[in-house]
Amino acid sequence: MAFPINRPRRLRRNETLRRMIRETRLSADDLIQPFFVCPGREVKKPIAAMPGVAQISVDNVLREARETHAAGVPAVILFGIPSRKDAMGSEAWNEKGEVQRAIREIKEHLPGLAVITDVCMCEYTAHGHCGVIKDNDVDNDATLELLVREALSHVRAGADVIAPSDMMDGRVGAIRTALDEEGFA
Repeated sequence: MAFPINRPRRLRRNETLRRMIRETRLSADDLIQPFFVCPGREVKKPIAAMPGVAQISVDNVLREARETHAAGVPAVILFGIPSRKDAMGSEAWNEKGEVQRAIREIKEHLPGLAVITDVCMCEYTAHGHCGVIKDNDVDNDATLELLVREALSHVRAGADVIAPSDMMDGRVGAIRTALDEEGFA
């Protein structure tokens, strides 16, 4: 057996040494709690494909965000489940939408908790695609305008981080430019 000729296990011989040289460390500081925000009050609807995760109303988001923050987790990410869907996904930028309401509640009651928001159109459109459909295809450039509207509505509500998950080319640049133009450095 030519390789490896030498097997130096010096740094692995006991837990103390392994603990000292371990490359990866995971703590609450590394975690982000996802919330799937839906309409209503006192709603907690389990998501079958994600055991332990549920669609929850804004009042429950605030309750669970308090627990998350108390556990030392520094951030939450909000995914919206709108009350209605249309071809343009207009609920995504509704200033009174579920995500926008959840952001305002969290920032009012837990200002030290970072709020990240998902920016995408698929959950808001009646057809389920990431954007505007034109000639049986997603219209990338028309969708960029809508993603910008969604991102701006989230930041105006108090979001700390915008996290686009759509598939549109140029989305980060379009969103960043709009945020800068609106004074959201």
